[in-house]
Amino acid sequence: QVQLVESGGGLVQPGGSLRLSCAVSGSMISAGGMGWYRQAPGKQRELVAVITRGGITNYADSVKGRFTISRDIARNTVYLQMNSLKPEDTAVYYCNAAPTGYYRWGQGTQVTVSS
Repeated sequence: QVQLVESGGGLVQPGGSLRLSCAVSGSMISAGGMGWYRQAPGKQRELVAVITRGGITNYADSVKGRFTISRDIARNTVYLQMNSLKPEDTAVYYCNAAPTGYYRWGQGTQVTVSS
């Protein structure tokens, strides 16, 4: 069974940076696309960054130019570098297969952007 464990969230001031990690077990991240999703209070979960099987990256318009998704195949870990954070980036962040999200969701990691 695939297990997803997200970490690296926290409280940061506007304009700050965070780096999220997603350790994956039970499946190779290089076997398919992986993505970072987020869910803000009262909103639906949205896909914000994708890295394809071939290593191509795509981003939602709301994070383009500020977020960078990457992966370490040897560590079977996916990362999300978040720069120039805004209050509207506040959400619980999850990783999962992308774009389908068909693995069982992990617990996520809370990111709060506030002064």
